[in-house]
Amino acid sequence: MSGEIGAPSIPLPSFPDRAVSIFDHGAVPGGLVDNTAAIASAISACSRAGGGRVVIPRGIWLTGPIHLQSNIDLHVEEGALVLFSTNHSDYPLVETNFEGLDRIRCTSPISGRDLENIAITGRGIFDGSGHVWRPVKRSKTTAAQWHALVSSGGVVTDEGSIWWPAGGTPQGGALMRQLRQDGRSASPEEYAKVVGSLRPVLLSLVNCRRVLLDGPTFQNSPAWALHPLLCEEVTVRNIFVKNEWYAQNGDGLDLDSCRSVRVTGSVFDVGDDALCLKSGRDEAGRKRGRPCTDIWIDNCTVYRGHGGFTVGSEMSGGVCNVRVSDCTFIDTDVGLRFKSTRGRGGVVEKLLIERVNMIRIKGDAISFNLWYERKKAAEEPGPVPVSEETPVFRDIVIRDVVCRGASRAMAVHGLPEMPVHRLSLENVSISAREGAEFVYADTIEMRRCEIVAEEGPAIVTRDSSNIITG
Repeated sequence: MSGEIGAPSIPLPSFPDRAVSIFDHGAVPGGLVDNTAAIASAISACSRAGGGRVVIPRGIWLTGPIHLQSNIDLHVEEGALVLFSTNHSDYPLVETNFEGLDRIRCTSPISGRDLENIAITGRGIFDGSGHVWRPVKRSKTTAAQWHALVSSGGVVTDEGSIWWPAGGTPQGGALMRQLRQDGRSASPEEYAKVVGSLRPVLLSLVNCRRVLLDGPTFQNSPAWALHPLLCEEVTVRNIFVKNEWYAQNGDGLDLDSCRSVRVTGSVFDVGDDALCLKSGRDEAGRKRGRPCTDIWIDNCTVYRGHGGFTVGSEMSGGVCNVRVSDCTFIDTDVGLRFKSTRGRGGVVEKLLIERVNMIRIKGDAISFNLWYERKKAAEEPGPVPVSEETPVFRDIVIRDVVCRGASRAMAVHGLPEMPVHRLSLENVSISAREGAEFVYADTIEMRRCEIVAEEGPAIVTRDSSNIITG
């Protein structure tokens, strides 16, 4: 395996030299007047004229959902703060996809479907008002923070472990799980009862081509921040994604069954996985059959997050031809995170990860967990028959990686019927409390690797073969 994966050549969108200000369509700054209609009018007028730039000037702009159109560059000037409504009823229910499955969710604050040649640019800020949507786990707060949340109103679940903001619906998750188990759709009346739990992603782009995100800050999302799904020719650069570290499902960027994507020069400080590749879940993802492919991520910084760079766990359509380089992870829970489980299926292959620096990683610096949301490998029965439901992770190169401080250097946990296969680690230096552990791994090459463990051996293997060091 050469490990050389070329960067995709991705065309940028282009627009006519035309600018339309939301001021000219009746928008009022100050954060008290609803500007939903004014922003929609400006976008439609610019689109009818042949496309161009819709300008949101400096100021606070209160609005409901913004629906993008083809050939539009939505430009938020520096000093502009787009503040999305805190009223759940402003976000009608729509058919969408979340966590790899078709779902009914509330309309996203920013959305586009079946569009071409679109951009969101400028140095302004989009605030998704996620605090009125997201539940908070007591385990993620201090006593003072928990007291402040409960005192502010809202609902605490019976067991006292999760707080929901006013209008939130603790029963929503149980209803959705029951519906999936029953294989049926909810009635409008059932959905109406739990609308507060059907949290949208901040930015939803579905089946869009030639997309540019350049410059803005996206913060305080109700769920995931940025979710391009089935999109092609996407460029993400110079953005900042910020969610509270305790933000439930507060992912940064989830590229889902996308093709030809470049992510560069961006910063993430989020409540879940930061840079994540997905491609659908279980049978639905395999039926979709669209891998996340030809992805290049470079020169990005991740502060807090469950994973700095993550593949999965919904990767049933496959992930391939990926390059991650020159990134820095600081205080993330895991550095390089690969996760899946029996039932997913899908193939993850041809990944090159190089020149990544990490410090103060709370868990594993490098993690392959094919037992995600299941018992540990040691507690599960032996191998099961290989089928389309068996996830495959193979042909992955990780090189020139430095980590200073982690709970564990590496955990490579494959399946007994499908070990992690052909993993190359070159010039990797990790200092951690515990060393590296390989369980159900096959053909692992470790060249010029330094594992400094404070406790126990540097490398532990079990039910693994062809572990080559040198």
